[in-house]
Amino acid sequence: MKAHINVISQAIIKQTKIKQSKAKLAETIAAYLLEEKRTGDLYSILRTIQQDFADNGYVEASVTSAYPLTDQAKADVENILKKSYPDAKTIKLNAKLDEATIGGVVLNTANDQLDLSIASKLGKFKQLTALK
Repeated sequence: MKAHINVISQAIIKQTKIKQSKAKLAETIAAYLLEEKRTGDLYSILRTIQQDFADNGYVEASVTSAYPLTDQAKADVENILKKSYPDAKTIKLNAKLDEATIGGVVLNTANDQLDLSIASKLGKFKQLTALK
C-alpha cells in the first residue's frame, strides 16, 4: 500500500532536523521515489512540505520578475506575504528573472499564485478585447 503524501512529507521534515548533508537527504528521497515508482509525486510532496513549513512560521515564496527586485519591491512582496501568513516568523524570497513577465511580479507559494505581471494584464486585456 502506498504511503500518503502527508506521511512522506512528515518523514522528510523529520529527516531535515537530523544533522546530515542535504545531498545525502536528496539522494535518499530520490531513491525512495524511484523504488516506489512515485517520481510523479515529487512536486506534490514538495508543496506539502512547503505548506507545513509555512504553517509553522517559515514561509518560502518564489518571486518572478523581468528585472532584479529593488529593496522596496522586496518589502512590498514581504508585506503581501505577511497579510496571507500573519504568523510568519521568517519569510524567504527566491527571486527568479524572466523577461517574459515584461514588468511587475509573479508570486508563488506552496498553494497560491499571485500574478501581478504586465504580461498577465496584457493577456487579460487582449482576451477581453477579442470578445467584442
